[in-house]
Amino acid sequence: MICVEHRVISTIPALHVAKQDLAQKKLPLVFFIHGFTSAKEHNLHYAYLLAEEGYRVIMPDVLYHGERHQGYNEAELSLRFWEIVLHTIGELNILKDELEHEGLIDLNKIGLAGTSMGGIITLGALSTYQWIKAAVSLMGMPYYEKFAEMQISHLKQKGVKIPLSEAEIAQLFSQIKEFDLSGQPEKLNGRPLLFWHGVKDQTVPYAPAHQFFESLLPMYDSFPEKLQFITDQRAGHKVSREGLLATVDWFKKFV
Repeated sequence: MICVEHRVISTIPALHVAKQDLAQKKLPLVFFIHGFTSAKEHNLHYAYLLAEEGYRVIMPDVLYHGERHQGYNEAELSLRFWEIVLHTIGELNILKDELEHEGLIDLNKIGLAGTSMGGIITLGALSTYQWIKAAVSLMGMPYYEKFAEMQISHLKQKGVKIPLSEAEIAQLFSQIKEFDLSGQPEKLNGRPLLFWHGVKDQTVPYAPAHQFFESLLPMYDSFPEKLQFITDQRAGHKVSREGLLATVDWFKKFV
């Protein structure tokens, strides 16, 4: 039986998913991070399939989402996008440390995945934590600075006033540069990384993610099986069942 438990881990509301008879044992762990304006419950199908394979899955609500919602509309949330991303990267270490303290995880078997904003967070976390042993980016974007520029341009085109001075925007770019994996791909250290992306994605563009993947290929020459990009020619900003099953298979292979 798969058990879905609501937990608050160091003030962070999360769903804890595992086989009931294994829930208190030390298990391989997968963190799964939801997308922008979504919430932890929306990706339970990933957690169910992973738990069936013997994984412990932790699905937190990120800042200002789900149980942590503070009444912001989508435009207001958009202005806080990078605050959410960087805050979540920081919280991943808090979650890992708490689960380690409880004796529930094998530190050599930790994976990270996410959809859209969760994929963006996943790629930034890879630049920060070597304890992540394998990862899956579903519709993610590694180019933090380029994506931030695109977002600001898009908001201005929509007539949204950016409540930041030029100096504050420059400070933001300085902050996110630290987590921009595209500028420091060596931090991957050959760790297994799977991308899934739809060509017709109008929210997080396909081309930059695939460009980054291609730039990584020489670094994975000796172990090409650890780097994969699944292109869906028909998909927009929604992961297919193929992407779901590939995510589970990736962690079965590498975590």
